[in-house]
Amino acid sequence: MIKFVVCVSREDCGDISTGDLMLGRLYEVMAPVDSHGMIRVVDDSGEDYLYPADLFEAVEVQEQTASRLHELLVA
Repeated sequence: MIKFVVCVSREDCGDISTGDLMLGRLYEVMAPVDSHGMIRVVDDSGEDYLYPADLFEAVEVQEQTASRLHELLVA
């Protein structure tokens, strides 16, 4: 199942740059939250990076919609 999150914060990330994240934008999850509380998403640079999971909120979408969104976001 393809999972998506929405960016809800870009603050308080220490050494991690959040310049390639846009508040309110939908991102596809490339890897689930790890033991350090990080989540891997493809950001607006087009590359996948680890970000603190608390910068995002999960979004549930139907499987057909998830497939269409995946195609749009990787284009």
